[in-house]
Amino acid sequence: MASVFLYHVVGDLTVGKPEMVEFYETETVESAIRAIGESTECGIPVWKRKSHVGMIETSEMRQQRFVGILNSLDIVSFLASTECLEDQDKAIKTSVSHAVVPNASLLKQVDPATRLIDALEMMKQGVRRLLVPKSMVWKGMSKRFSFLYNGKWLKNADASNSSSNNNLTINTNRPSSSSGTSNHNKFCCLSREDVIRFIIGCLGALAPVPLSSISSLGAINPNYTSVEASLPAIEAMRKLPEDPNEVAVVELIPDGQCKIIGEISASRLWKCDYLAVAWALANLSAGQFVTGVEDNAAVRSPPDLAVNSAVDDESTDNGTGSTRLTKFSSRSIGFNPGGSIRMGRSMYRGRSAPLTCKITSSLAAVMAQMLSHRATHVWVIEDDSDDILVGVVGYADILAAVTKQSASAPPVNRSEGGFATEFQN
Repeated sequence: MASVFLYHVVGDLTVGKPEMVEFYETETVESAIRAIGESTECGIPVWKRKSHVGMIETSEMRQQRFVGILNSLDIVSFLASTECLEDQDKAIKTSVSHAVVPNASLLKQVDPATRLIDALEMMKQGVRRLLVPKSMVWKGMSKRFSFLYNGKWLKNADASNSSSNNNLTINTNRPSSSSGTSNHNKFCCLSREDVIRFIIGCLGALAPVPLSSISSLGAINPNYTSVEASLPAIEAMRKLPEDPNEVAVVELIPDGQCKIIGEISASRLWKCDYLAVAWALANLSAGQFVTGVEDNAAVRSPPDLAVNSAVDDESTDNGTGSTRLTKFSSRSIGFNPGGSIRMGRSMYRGRSAPLTCKITSSLAAVMAQMLSHRATHVWVIEDDSDDILVGVVGYADILAAVTKQSASAPPVNRSEGGFATEFQN
């Protein structure tokens, strides 16, 4: 096992992380939309309120209050129901307890002195967020990673260790008293994206794994979920996997293979126009949903939408004040207007292509893609094909690959190219 995971602790990755503010299940969907838009992830932890204000909780009590992680796709799926579409004003005022999928196993509280390798094992088993107390202090802070967060070296908690090297000297039996009792309920959340960002900074210590192809590392998950482009988009919600939250929208070709033309995922819908997207999910085909619908007489327009929707300059009729119906397009989902999908003669055209890589792309290149696009996954296509889908690489696949024994790592294929040539988007 690479020593970088054995001699670093969870606390090294939380330096500079902001304090977590609890979002309660009694808050409205409208509040959740704002919170997700302002968050650094495409989902937010949802909590039950404390039974007594000001009480000091144990980790077990706090774990019992955790409900689940609410993401953008959960909200869109909830708003796409018939009842919500009939009364959208009422829907966005509904509490998020009706939209969040309860799953207490997605978050786990850990001590900041927990070894990073143990944290990675938890995440490989399905934990998506680690709740880390901010009031704890441990010796031997990793200078290398603290520099990435703060832009300067952190002072060691123990001045006597200021001249020592980067080896950690962890005292797991001594909790901090430097923060006083005022910080006993302050925590920060460590996500899998934070772990991938840390791994990117330690590529040399993990060699040759990062420069090996994802296919040779076995990081490609062939068991992806897909929906055919001509089927209703709402069908994707009935087969949505837990991790990652994504469904590939594909076009079938004569030889039985699938060509990816888009995706329906939480990361793609992170900063979308939720009401417009919910209407589209309920009324359009999967192909129309992912590519956007332009002015087309064959497709009726959704009703005028108030939440997160931008009204064009031409939305009023000759200054009379009557608002036109807003048409759904790829802009409503937050897609890049300059993008395009390379699909040959496919009937579908859109403004945004799914994030893809080749089967020969290196693991480091795929990680860099995910971080630069703030994505939870990358679709894998064949090398010499026109977007023929073969699998997907997600967080869990990357963590499994980098924690393998170094002795089992395949040799680096220098012909696989550098990062820039491997990015497909």
